[in-house]
Amino acid sequence: MELLAQILVNGILLGGLYAVMALGLALVWGVLNIVNLAHGAFIMLGAYSSWYLYAYAHIDPFLGLPVTAAVMFILGYALQRGLLNLVIRAPMFNTLLITFGLEVVLTYLAQLVFSADFRTINPPYAGSSLAWGPVVFPVARLGAFGVAITLTAGMWLLLLHTRLGRAIRATAQNLTAARLYGVEPRHLYAMTFGLGIALAGAAGTLYGTVSQINPYIGATLTAKSFAIAIIGGLDNPLGVIVGGLFLGIVESLTALYIGQTFADVASFGILVLVLIVRPSGLLGKTT
Repeated sequence: MELLAQILVNGILLGGLYAVMALGLALVWGVLNIVNLAHGAFIMLGAYSSWYLYAYAHIDPFLGLPVTAAVMFILGYALQRGLLNLVIRAPMFNTLLITFGLEVVLTYLAQLVFSADFRTINPPYAGSSLAWGPVVFPVARLGAFGVAITLTAGMWLLLLHTRLGRAIRATAQNLTAARLYGVEPRHLYAMTFGLGIALAGAAGTLYGTVSQINPYIGATLTAKSFAIAIIGGLDNPLGVIVGGLFLGIVESLTALYIGQTFADVASFGILVLVLIVRPSGLLGKTT
């Protein structure tokens, strides 16, 4: 039972990180109808940005997270206004090709700049842990979980209770009506994409504190984020939290009872099951 409790705690902590990884993808997909195949590459860039800040400027990754998020927001805004807005009304296949091309370019550039070596962010507390009875809470993972849940809750509040959030939701529901109320779609789309990339950069910071990074992690993280967004539901940020926690627990239990090799198999098996039984996601709206 003690081992099971530890595995469940590990799964919950992992699930919080998964949730913030998928949140940016779900936001961009739900509002812009763009399946961003470069999402994992932006997470990778966020991780490298935090590693660079820690290695060369000695800035703690959690303190440097706002800087990383701000830089990634500017990058996302510029990419949307300068590139993706040109194909915003094109068939989805076109946007898939463009975002796939972005993923390839960003991965190649990261390899040139950072090399293919594995990097780790090792602040002084990286090996520390807190104990509650027989259950151990690694400090880095606990901090990443807390920040991930805070970011997800903050995005939920922004979408529900701010002018920008209401404009984003209105545009996602009915673009014509939103325009009649004064919404400028190009700017709003760029803001939305910028927010999605900022969340990806923040997720990269948190990922870098608990795992090794290299230029090739992007494709795996994109697939994982895609699965979580589908499982939780695209139209509800809380659904992304539920999807992330659910997937984190499933992977941890699978690794314990079946083997680490089958963790990803279980994740995408759950994805297929959800698509069959409830295509709108666990907390998505049914039609």
